[in-house]
Amino acid sequence: MKLRAGDWVEIRTKQEILDTLDKNGRLEGLPFMPQMFSYCGQRFRVYKRAHKTCDTVTKTGGRRLTDSVHLELRCDGEAYGGCQAACLLFWKEAWLKPVGKGYKSSAFAIGAEHRTVDNNGRCTEADVLAATIAPDQSANEEPTYVCQATLLPTYTTILPWWDIRQYLEDYTSGNITIRRIISALSYACYHRLLRHRVRLAPPLLKLYDSFQALWGGSPYPRRKGTIPAGNPTPSVNLNLQPGELVRVKSYGEILETLDEYNKNKGLLFDAELVPYCEGTYRVKVRLSKFLDERTGKMTTIKTPAIILENVWCQSRYSDCRLFCPRSIYSWWREAWLERISEGEE
Repeated sequence: MKLRAGDWVEIRTKQEILDTLDKNGRLEGLPFMPQMFSYCGQRFRVYKRAHKTCDTVTKTGGRRLTDSVHLELRCDGEAYGGCQAACLLFWKEAWLKPVGKGYKSSAFAIGAEHRTVDNNGRCTEADVLAATIAPDQSANEEPTYVCQATLLPTYTTILPWWDIRQYLEDYTSGNITIRRIISALSYACYHRLLRHRVRLAPPLLKLYDSFQALWGGSPYPRRKGTIPAGNPTPSVNLNLQPGELVRVKSYGEILETLDEYNKNKGLLFDAELVPYCEGTYRVKVRLSKFLDERTGKMTTIKTPAIILENVWCQSRYSDCRLFCPRSIYSWWREAWLERISEGEE
């Protein structure tokens, strides 16, 4: 169907979707996760076309996948030990049908190529639920979970950063604007120039920041923290709770909490967080546990991190995975935030 960002779709019925799945609850290797059944029959807008994504499992960079989109729906973690990461869900176009002016539902019946019936019979909802746990586990063993995130390398292929077709599809799909493309290319050129002209770095950085300030852009996002490696980084416990209002500190203030590897208590302050500095947001989750995508095991965080509403990776500065539409929530240390009252919003 080649759905575009902004298109409206209706999620097919439970039985229609089950007819596309193998006994492991997958279509072309992509798992249909149990909580996705609750959206059957409902209509949603396409958030972005998921023609590519980033590899958070084996760290190979960008990955290509086909006939998939992201809707404005995230995983609730209920079937996965209460994981709080809230990843965007992948949806195969075979599980959807477009709605709106000019579309007829009858014209979008599931084709034979997407109807999957193996020798063991049709997939059931119980099969989909059972597939959330890796097979052959003992009752006393800590569960190894299986989800769209843990299996990502199996249903995607490597996408070289220099393949220009991906950037054309970023634009034609409505995922990004021309302005975003120009901005990203300008940053990439400047970043390469700084790496090869170290002596000119201070004036070039000042020029970059001055130019960005003219149109409300972000400062150069790849500076180093000020705390020498091996020295302790500050710890702050504000006990922030969902719904509270916070302001993200300035980039300069945050750099003073980071070591030379841009980490605070082991948590990386990534370049993708810089555009949110000095902004005001609400706390969404006080994150204490998440699913390790490499192992499938539940992991508990010693020092809880904070997830803010509508604050996620925009892939503006990411090497080899520029414009990734996955929009993974950013994690924040409380040392990078300050609580504010409602009147200060």
